[in-house]
Amino acid sequence: MREIDEAWIEEAVTAYRRIEERQADYRRALAEIEVSVRSPDGLVEVTVGGEGGAVLGVEIIGSLRDRTAGDVNRAIQSTLVAARDAADWARRKLHQEIFGEYPALGGQR
Repeated sequence: MREIDEAWIEEAVTAYRRIEERQADYRRALAEIEVSVRSPDGLVEVTVGGEGGAVLGVEIIGSLRDRTAGDVNRAIQSTLVAARDAADWARRKLHQEIFGEYPALGGQR
């Protein structure tokens, strides 16, 4: 019959609970992240959510005078991409802050 190492089991349960708490903290913090990016020409501002980069808002903040529909479309599209990239960065940063001390699975970081 095998011996049961109760101290090891207790330590494993405690570690598991700590990870679960951090995961919950991460999900809560992620749900609160909103990233806003303005186009370089100052025409539009796009706001996306931190969880999946969902678009929360697109605002025309600059003048449309002398702008073509193509100009506006390009400004919106490029700003959407920049906002999603910024949200990805924010997610990675948050993940590093919360889980940085844990080694990646497979020994990779």
